[in-house]
Amino acid sequence: MRETYYQLNQKDTIFRRLFMEKKNALDLYNAINKTAHTDVDKLEITTLEDSIYMKFKNDVSFVFDFELMLYEHQSTVNPNMPLRDLIYVTDLLRGRISTDDLYRTSRIKLPVPRFVVFYNGTTPQPEEQILRLSDAYEKRTGEPELELTVKVYNVNLRHNSELLESCSLLKEYAQYVEQVREYTAKGLPFAEAVEQTIDDCIRNGILADFLSKNRAEATAVCIYEYNEELHLKNVRMEGMQQGLQQGEEQKLIELICRKVRKGKALQVIAEELEEEVSVVSTIYDAILKSAPDYDCEKVYVLLHNGNE
Repeated sequence: MRETYYQLNQKDTIFRRLFMEKKNALDLYNAINKTAHTDVDKLEITTLEDSIYMKFKNDVSFVFDFELMLYEHQSTVNPNMPLRDLIYVTDLLRGRISTDDLYRTSRIKLPVPRFVVFYNGTTPQPEEQILRLSDAYEKRTGEPELELTVKVYNVNLRHNSELLESCSLLKEYAQYVEQVREYTAKGLPFAEAVEQTIDDCIRNGILADFLSKNRAEATAVCIYEYNEELHLKNVRMEGMQQGLQQGEEQKLIELICRKVRKGKALQVIAEELEEEVSVVSTIYDAILKSAPDYDCEKVYVLLHNGNE
């Protein structure tokens, strides 16, 4: 039977697009659980189209055999997946019950939640690992009263071979990703690397049906994902730089505060710290305004928020 794919949205991912299909989701379920279910009609897709808590949608979720499966694809290492999954599963369960149900005397029956991440980033990771919500708790307890565990599979080629062989679509997706990386490693611009990879995959029967039908959309999605990842990296880098600048400024404030407490004059402080008088004077004036406490944190606030 030919696959029928829903329209690809630019903020979807190729992974999400592939495994939102019931047959493909069931194939992946079988591969993970080493089962051979074929009753696709019993699988209910429950993927959140737009989580109200998060910027991003969850990738794929469905109910099958009294289990609520949440599948996420990650190309970067993310230790916060248990927290994200907690938010997702809460939203999903909320959609399956009514408020009145919570106050009835009969117990509400729930599908068993299971959380899986498929990782295919470039940072080396083990074949499998377990992430726990309790790892994020600031205080350690013997048995956390709220726990959530996420199973992470490394699905790059040459990892988890049995899993990839059991789900041909997952293997083809891994081949597609690796081919794009090989072309970019050779110096091809990303858009050209994607186009060349799509040509190769269609010719070699890798995601051929999907890519043939959705070539333009798949290209746009890949470029969007790539640009989004670069954007996030740049934002993190800018944040680190701002943090360093803030730390350096706070250190200078602390040094000047110490010297003001000792009664040293502006010119002397500037000479001792080997800083321009104009740089020191702004901080020096703010410190005098904070007297008699000479509190460095108050000085920092004064410098950035004025005299309010």
